[in-house]
Amino acid sequence: MSTAEERTVPAVARTRADLRECRKALTGDEIAVVMTMGALHDGHATLIRQARLAAEHVIVTIFLNPLQFGPREDLSRYPRTFDTDLEICTQMGADLVFAPTPDVVYRDGDPGVRISAGPLGDVLEGQSRPGHFDGMLTVVAKLMHLTGGSAFFFGQKDAQQLLLIRRMVRDLDIPARVISVPTVRESDGLAMSSRNTYLTDSDREVALSLSRALRAGAAAADEGPSAIRRAARAVLVAEPLVLVDYLVLVHPTTLKDVPEWYRGEALLAVAGKVGTTRLIDNTPVLVGPGGGALDVFSNPDQLGPAEIR
Repeated sequence: MSTAEERTVPAVARTRADLRECRKALTGDEIAVVMTMGALHDGHATLIRQARLAAEHVIVTIFLNPLQFGPREDLSRYPRTFDTDLEICTQMGADLVFAPTPDVVYRDGDPGVRISAGPLGDVLEGQSRPGHFDGMLTVVAKLMHLTGGSAFFFGQKDAQQLLLIRRMVRDLDIPARVISVPTVRESDGLAMSSRNTYLTDSDREVALSLSRALRAGAAAADEGPSAIRRAARAVLVAEPLVLVDYLVLVHPTTLKDVPEWYRGEALLAVAGKVGTTRLIDNTPVLVGPGGGALDVFSNPDQLGPAEIR
């Protein structure tokens, strides 16, 4: 395989016409797409690498979607590092980077028709960020159509986003495969995120309590739901500088709290504010005898016999 230095810089498309022209050169049955908002890090690099292994061609989209930012969220604060992003895309073997501006994606301005996330978009992150998932699904659907990909790679770190994208693809019969990739973490356990750049050194030490809580909860998985919640909560209580938004153990496809009798796969998720930065993290777990942490859910497209309504 070629070294990073020998790799060809991917074509960059800024307009729909550019994308259509560049897309013609990507022949083959499998076109993988990795969607990002820029500020790429090793987590994104892992997504691109996995896509490269699975497909003949890889498209990376870099688009800071204004629909995903609420009135109290500062869009201008989000890091913009296109040159570095392009270097990462080159190293990971991307063929094409689609990096449009908002007026290219939303040609008539603020779109009059959006995709609704429904009840699954109103809980957890949706409760803290109203409208966020509607904006996310709207742009994901548009980029699926514009890129014409066959497989789309997303990180497990954004578990609720991943669930909603899967649900949208199924409910709207979009001809695409959604593939989840395990959360990529720093050496100290912190989940990789573009938001980590906002953390001070002291903030970062505090932020590690989120991943520690998840590990503690997963370690108690064989004892049942109450033990998982209790173990995770104990870690967070010991770190008063984290303003916890939620800590939940929920069914992976309904996002409803699992009862004490539940045995099977569940999502242990946490969100909290550290300093001025809001962080999220999660881990899939197998609840019950022999249980523990999972990388990704084994069969995320099926509810299975233990469905919780």
